[in-house]
Amino acid sequence: MPKVLMLSRNEVFKNDLVSQIKYHAPEFVIGEESDYPDVVVIDDNGAVAEEWKDKKIPLIYLNSKEIDFALPDGQVLNKPINLMAFLDALKSANRLFENSQSGCLEFGSYILYPSKKEIVDVLTNKVCKLTEKEVAIIKYLYKNAGSYVAKQDLLKEVWEYADDATTHTVETHIYRLRQKVEDGKDQIIETSEGGYRLRV
Repeated sequence: MPKVLMLSRNEVFKNDLVSQIKYHAPEFVIGEESDYPDVVVIDDNGAVAEEWKDKKIPLIYLNSKEIDFALPDGQVLNKPINLMAFLDALKSANRLFENSQSGCLEFGSYILYPSKKEIVDVLTNKVCKLTEKEVAIIKYLYKNAGSYVAKQDLLKEVWEYADDATTHTVETHIYRLRQKVEDGKDQIIETSEGGYRLRV
């Protein structure tokens, strides 16, 4: 289920909006910043928006000031917000991380089509079929592009294993993913002692 991170200095407003999301859009769950959210909703705080705007996570900015506020690759809704317009924006922002036919993720020289379970090398037009877990790994690493993701985080988010689980599942899947996609090119996923990172 897609996770929504709500960032607001107004707890009353935040709690009300969270209640509306839970009632009208139960397919979303409200998460914490440490959960690696799928969508971030920022309530009238330009400084916080600046911190998030370069991350590969969809943003929705709720603007109460009577000024024009631009957010590259994000959506701005002026307050007071229309609930239906907000819910539409929430679903639209999450489109890249859902298996919709139109959703795709671009990184490096690749395009991932989650609904088709295909990844395309745009330089060679090579198309590779992926498994559901391989798609989930790439999507999760994409959300955290630029940072290394710990193996335990992948186990928890992709396989829903307990935090203390010990298994070679992650290593095996990433090895097979590399064998399938790279074809002698640079690694699609980098490995370090701190975990895994998608090359973007």
